[in-house]
Amino acid sequence: MKCEWKNCTVQDLVDDGMLEEPLDGNHGAIHPKSSDYVDKGIPFIMASDLHDGTINYSTCKYISEAHANTLRKGFAKPGDVLLTHKATLGRTAIIDDKYDYVVLTPQVTYYRTKLGFNNKYLKYYFDSSEFQATLLNWAASGSTRSYLGITAQRKLPVVVPPSREQQVIADTLSSLDNKIANNTKINNHLEQMARAIWAERFGEREPNGILDDVIELFDSKRVPLSGNQRANMEKIYPYYGAASLMDYVDDYLFDGVYLLLGEDGTVIDDVGFPILQYVCGKFWVNNHAHILQGKNSFTVESLYTLLKQTSVASIVTGAVQPKINQANLKALEVVVPSAEEMAEFNTLIAPLFAQIRNNNDENFRLATMRDTLLPRLMSGELSVADLAAKL
Repeated sequence: MKCEWKNCTVQDLVDDGMLEEPLDGNHGAIHPKSSDYVDKGIPFIMASDLHDGTINYSTCKYISEAHANTLRKGFAKPGDVLLTHKATLGRTAIIDDKYDYVVLTPQVTYYRTKLGFNNKYLKYYFDSSEFQATLLNWAASGSTRSYLGITAQRKLPVVVPPSREQQVIADTLSSLDNKIANNTKINNHLEQMARAIWAERFGEREPNGILDDVIELFDSKRVPLSGNQRANMEKIYPYYGAASLMDYVDDYLFDGVYLLLGEDGTVIDDVGFPILQYVCGKFWVNNHAHILQGKNSFTVESLYTLLKQTSVASIVTGAVQPKINQANLKALEVVVPSAEEMAEFNTLIAPLFAQIRNNNDENFRLATMRDTLLPRLMSGELSVADLAAKL
């Protein structure tokens, strides 16, 4: 550690009330009832909506502006750093400028940094293994359930370099995250192209089969792992849940190209389409996602394209915990083109998904590089002067 780096606490780095709201972190708003949600409005951010250092607006719920105005807490603005502190600990994000403000669940704290302190540096420091370990240890020592209150959060240690070095560290790590985000944007465009080809060829057809005709299910091979189990594992292979990549583990259950479809929890989007994950390589899946491959002329890619445009709202059960069970999934009515038509369609979309897989592979390498650099930069082990010269 370089001598000019300072040992601080979170409280030392955040605004202490110069603005209107209590800005050094708060417990968030009261959780709305399901009847309070609307299709479009103010994002209501839960811990489960934070993935890979960003907010996934496609999975979050929304409340009306009128409802938001009745709340007393939980308002966060662009630039604020988010940290989950209850149940799911240690997820982070920075609020972007897509919305003027968002509302947070009590599981998420926001922090607004003081003038002259880099908010991105604070976010990446929150991501560091040293900070994450401290967060988990403090939470474990204070409660039987994973939780760390606001007062304790303010006392968490943060090591701070001079402003210039903060900027170089933040820029270095952000450049990798920006490339990951750009690849993800390209992949979304490629998916839209595949869906457009399907819509052009088969979009006007009525269902003539059921999903069981074109899928293989591998749910029997699923094995859930608790957070405590995963905490003791080396981070090598992706660990997926119902809606997203949740963690990395030191072993795998599957090796190949598969489609994951949310079974319970987050199972559909706002317009009734299923929550899907197109995954490949070696990975582990918990028991909250169905695991599928195609059959009878359907590849994983054409199955993905079909389901991306097939409403499954009618087969969702459970008022409190939405669920898509196997029987209902298999019985879902779908369009099943002829084998000849599917062969031609598969040929057209194969290059698109090959590029998607390449971009996903690159994103994995970039994320690995970022996660390797992160502890070395945060400790001062790696000279930022060399990095600055290359930026």
